[in-house]
Amino acid sequence: MTDYGEEQKNELEAIESIYPDSFTVFSQKPTCFTITVTSDAGENEETAEVTLKFTYVEKYPDEPPLWEIISLENLEDSYTEDILMLLKEQAEENLGMVMIFTLVTAVQEKLNEIIDQIKSRRDEEKQRKEREAEEAEKRAFQGTVVTIENFLSWKAKFEQEMAELKKKGQKEEEQSGKVKLTGKQLFETDHNLDTSDIQFLEDSGNSVEVDESLFQDMDDLDLDEDDPDFNPLDLCSDED
Repeated sequence: MTDYGEEQKNELEAIESIYPDSFTVFSQKPTCFTITVTSDAGENEETAEVTLKFTYVEKYPDEPPLWEIISLENLEDSYTEDILMLLKEQAEENLGMVMIFTLVTAVQEKLNEIIDQIKSRRDEEKQRKEREAEEAEKRAFQGTVVTIENFLSWKAKFEQEMAELKKKGQKEEEQSGKVKLTGKQLFETDHNLDTSDIQFLEDSGNSVEVDESLFQDMDDLDLDEDDPDFNPLDLCSDED
């Protein structure tokens, strides 16, 4: 007949010697204790930690102990279910044998895996950001590749912007009263232009100087106005 009390007592003494700094007994009847499990140090000496509470049942180790998670450190709550499932699997595999050390060791290995996963995710995120930065730098250096589609899109946008600027300029001119008029409109609206040439002549004294050397002496010309071939234009000479 199995002496469950003796087996439990012997295991408890062994556990206390293995985990002296993380083992705490809460009660003797039933035997209840906690063990804090810490992972190996990861990147930047980071560790994950979980505190487990075990309670012996009357027929332990032929029946699994009770367990629960008291606290997590540097771990997301989503890992709780994974750890509890791991404890269940290990307990079923080790029925009939004292198993606390086995359970704690399995949890510690799980924590090491989690730390590695965290480091791997961080490395992947770092590499992703580096790739994005490199791609952004390449795009900035190479510029945008011109295609028919993006050129037509740019052209349509440019023409729309130019039309809006022109419309805005016209509106501003109208609002400021400085509408640009055509030459005809200026002439029709400014009647001073009608008399500008006359005013110029009046200001100059109504005198016009004529260079008489440009004309020949009429007395020296042999003119026969009855001549059918006579043409007054012939009187003009290209010579000085």
